[in-house]
Amino acid sequence: MVRLHAERHLVNRIGWLRAAVLGANDGIISTASLMVGVAAAASSSSEVLVAGVAGMIAGAMSMAAGEYVSVSSQSDTERADLARERQELAENPKFETNELAQIYVERGLEPALARQVAVQLMAKDALGAHARDELGISEAITARPIQAALTSAATFSVGAALPVIAALAAPRPFLMQAVFATSLAFLALLGALGAKAGGADILKPTIRVAFWGAFAMALTAGIGALIGKAV
Repeated sequence: MVRLHAERHLVNRIGWLRAAVLGANDGIISTASLMVGVAAAASSSSEVLVAGVAGMIAGAMSMAAGEYVSVSSQSDTERADLARERQELAENPKFETNELAQIYVERGLEPALARQVAVQLMAKDALGAHARDELGISEAITARPIQAALTSAATFSVGAALPVIAALAAPRPFLMQAVFATSLAFLALLGALGAKAGGADILKPTIRVAFWGAFAMALTAGIGALIGKAV
């Protein structure tokens, strides 16, 4: 008997990878942009650092709360769909079997084989079969609010700490340039690491993340300079 090896698919990383990349990316861009904008307004080094630390703390809390609320909403929707499907299976199992078989026919199976597959899958786990093939809900991508919130908050804090550290290490005349350059380098690295973890091509995500990060920081610096002159 041939024993098949267990495969580990990249889709299993979707839940935490999305939250991690989003958190770190937002942490770098928002904090670096805030610091560059404050620095462009001719503020002192201490004011720039206070702005960076405040942005890091507020942003981490905001990311955690936002992720928890949004993913909880997704989880509530999934539970409601599963509850309705459970009720339909109890009230009309024959219709649900035909419905599942039709899904397999549309995917390319012969009607007789599709019905046989539907009957066998429903005999083992009717709700699981309909969750996967009718509703598109699977264990790999199901919503996990706590995981998403904690991951986003932690990775945001890590990302936000990078421009703060760069500002601490840079002399005041070059503070804005140091934050801009180091943040851009970290964003490019983040794009490459995220693409590698997700099994995608590295170059395009790296360029995409770096471009939008540079755009955000440049725009904020321009607005900060204008406000600094106005006040």
